[in-house]
Amino acid sequence: MEPCAVLRDTFGHPAFRGGQEAAVRAVLAGRDAVVLLPTGAGKSMCYQVPAIMLARQGRGTTIVISPLIALMNDQVGALRGRGIAAGALHSHSSDDERAATTAALLRGELALLYVSPERAVLDGFQRLLGRTRIAMLAIDEAHCVSQWGHDFRPEYLRLGEVRRALEVPTIALTATATPRVLAEIQDVLGMRDPEVVCGDFRRPNLTFDVQHRGRDDARLAATIEALDRAGLRARAGAGRAIVYCSTRKKTETVAGELASAGFAAGHYHAGSTAVARERAQRGFALGKLRILVATSAFGMGVDLPDVRVIVHFQAPGSLEAYYQEAGRAGRDGDPSQCLLLFGPSDLVTQRKLADHARHDHEAALAAIEAYARGGRCRQQILCDHFTGVAGQFLCGLCDVCRDPDAVRDARHEAAVDPIVTPLSAEDRQLLLDALAAHRRPVGKGNLAKALRGSRAKAITVQGLVHLPQHGRLAALDEASIVAAIDQLIRERRVVRRGNKYPTVALAGAASRGDTARAPRVPRAPRGPRTQTSVTLALDTYRKRVARQLRWKSYMVFQRSTIAAIETQRPITLEALEKIPGLGPAKIARFGNDILAVVRKHTRDDRA
Repeated sequence: MEPCAVLRDTFGHPAFRGGQEAAVRAVLAGRDAVVLLPTGAGKSMCYQVPAIMLARQGRGTTIVISPLIALMNDQVGALRGRGIAAGALHSHSSDDERAATTAALLRGELALLYVSPERAVLDGFQRLLGRTRIAMLAIDEAHCVSQWGHDFRPEYLRLGEVRRALEVPTIALTATATPRVLAEIQDVLGMRDPEVVCGDFRRPNLTFDVQHRGRDDARLAATIEALDRAGLRARAGAGRAIVYCSTRKKTETVAGELASAGFAAGHYHAGSTAVARERAQRGFALGKLRILVATSAFGMGVDLPDVRVIVHFQAPGSLEAYYQEAGRAGRDGDPSQCLLLFGPSDLVTQRKLADHARHDHEAALAAIEAYARGGRCRQQILCDHFTGVAGQFLCGLCDVCRDPDAVRDARHEAAVDPIVTPLSAEDRQLLLDALAAHRRPVGKGNLAKALRGSRAKAITVQGLVHLPQHGRLAALDEASIVAAIDQLIRERRVVRRGNKYPTVALAGAASRGDTARAPRVPRAPRGPRTQTSVTLALDTYRKRVARQLRWKSYMVFQRSTIAAIETQRPITLEALEKIPGLGPAKIARFGNDILAVVRKHTRDDRA
């Protein structure tokens, strides 16, 4: 029987995909093989097809080493459903299940037996294998062998002992390995002249985008926008999404925010109970949860066809991890989006989470940062990374291919002002008035919180809730207000006092320890704000758009931009290019609306 016949009759596939047949024929000929195929490209066919053929020829059982129990169970169940004798031995097996599987192995009835790497290296298990015929050894997720890889596991280093003990053809498979990692896999496993199969890493149905978002509210807004664009807000329907976070706490927080926004969302991480993880995974598989927010603990072996969106709420620690997780989108071949939200704090988080057994952790972080900040085709960067060959193609789908000017503009905006919004002269004066009204030093953070409207205990105890300015800057974020205070310190209009618990006060005001009472700084009378109809209309427009996009108002455009429009009164898109704060991306998105507002209200002002 030919491999193509097994593929067709057992699995229902009319033909092999790229790279699969070469791997199959290599091990059937008694050679070792190393297989690098992207996620979703069908690595399991590379060992399941020859395992079935070898078993039918009476040459014995194929031992499959896999790192996850859930993955083992899924594959064993699928094989049994196709009439193939397969079993698994792992810590969740009952005594009766282990006894039945062992007996079937010794009788030579199993085509495939799945075990963990920890069990494979046990002397007792190797003695068990010595009592029956073994046809082939398959090592899945083989990048775990490498200390240069993104998921190094020390127990994988001993699998070379298993290979030498069995003396059978060995196939090592991975979806995420650089040329350096592939070389280490061959060395650790002691492979002899293996057939090396590298597939095509292009995913023509996937759109890879990067957005530079420093704060969680901006990341949440971008996530919701991507989910809405994929039609995932409804409680039921086709399509799913996975949102990856770096920490367990962030996973739970983001899932809660999405659920509050009306999405059928749950969370999954290794710190949850086994029951909670099983409930989340089953709910996601059955479509009861359309969005699963997860750490990297979820995903290996996930083979759901209709994952329409993968969002990385925080950047992972390497391009290998990113591509493996993003590659779970669009396995049915339909268009799907992979969105990476990137901020400098992500690198700090990854350093805190770092497994220092990995040799090149900083190089891995540099690679993911270069990808996020890069100005060439995203898929080209990914394919070059894994194949080691500079690619010639452009995907035509990613954000760089679609609009390189907008990507360059966004990257520039992130580098220049990724977090804070400059305060207007009016808001800076309000801040000074608050310090004058309080009449004693106060912490920068507490002052900012009070001006945003906080009534926390610390704000109440210090009397900040009674300031006339309390809550007057609610539309601004705390970081922007603190940055404005720092600027006033540099201008010497505000002074900083203390080291261990620093506070700020108006320059020239008496300190808390002074016996003389600080004179009250007279406030200039505050008349009504003088705003033209253009200014008012643009401010109303940006607030409306911000609500629709779930953004902060300043993310549409800043007050300084409104002031410049008011002064220059542009009437063409070309004229808008001279307005500070409006790059190509914002002009393309909001430009015509801005011009319509200017034209309408300029006529009104002249009437």
